[in-house]
Amino acid sequence: MANYLWGIDLGGTKIEAAILDADNAYEPVLRTRIPTEAKEGYEHIVSQIAKLVDMCSEKMGYRPTKIGIGTPGGIDPMTGTMKNSNTVALLGKPLHKDLEVKLSMPVSMANDANCFALAETRMGIVAEKFPEAEVVFGVIMGSGVGGGVVINGKIINGKHGIGGEWGHNYLDESGGPCYCGLTGCVEKVISGVNLEKYHQETYGEFLKLKEIVKRHKEGTDPQSTATVNRLIHFFGKGISSVINVLDPDVIVLGGGVGNVDLLYTEGVESAKQFTFNPYLNTAFLKPKLGDSAGVFGAAFLVE
Repeated sequence: MANYLWGIDLGGTKIEAAILDADNAYEPVLRTRIPTEAKEGYEHIVSQIAKLVDMCSEKMGYRPTKIGIGTPGGIDPMTGTMKNSNTVALLGKPLHKDLEVKLSMPVSMANDANCFALAETRMGIVAEKFPEAEVVFGVIMGSGVGGGVVINGKIINGKHGIGGEWGHNYLDESGGPCYCGLTGCVEKVISGVNLEKYHQETYGEFLKLKEIVKRHKEGTDPQSTATVNRLIHFFGKGISSVINVLDPDVIVLGGGVGNVDLLYTEGVESAKQFTFNPYLNTAFLKPKLGDSAGVFGAAFLVE
């Protein structure tokens, strides 16, 4: 039998499965998805994952002996329960234990940011551009801000299961209170949602971030320019703390805010001002795998 890696990406609205051929450059041999139907509750989510595994097993003609699952939120190493998840039905639940019982097989789990970082390292942009990279930091900047650390091809979860969670480092008081209980978190300052909120509260006009960046580039709106400059400044300040601690070879910028091309030029220049070194050789890259990163990263959890 071929060497296949089975992965599942558990999202708030859909659950996706992918099976990779490890003997053929990790070529996907099967991809399918079903709705999460999270509103039906925790037990239903667990049943939907089991249903998807059964569907894939029928199509492949065999059942795997182990599987990797990427989740929204992570596992608390002390309690074994889910935390920091925007799928609220999962909070406080022993998802890992329950899935191993339901599926009757070992399950490896990691949060979506870690799966993103792992996939881009193993078969994405890092593998293409810097295959020799030892330390990779994967950033997700969208409606929230998260991250994952991969060292020598392995995820670093950490003692508390929060490895890479730079989104809840303190950045600036102007961010205000965060849902996590802290104030001025990176996420409250440079996530897409909070950048748009800042622009509206400061200048009285709601604009999507894409429009704010467009107006800045056109040089037609000083207010949009001020918001973009604020993003660039605080991105550099925030990411510099990661560089100072991890000193990564590569940083991959995922999520909607990661599409702002100015981060790869002016954002990097901003980071140089705050980094504990006279120069900055860290490579900043756009991801290659898009929405596929989560499910591909989950598959790599079983290697």
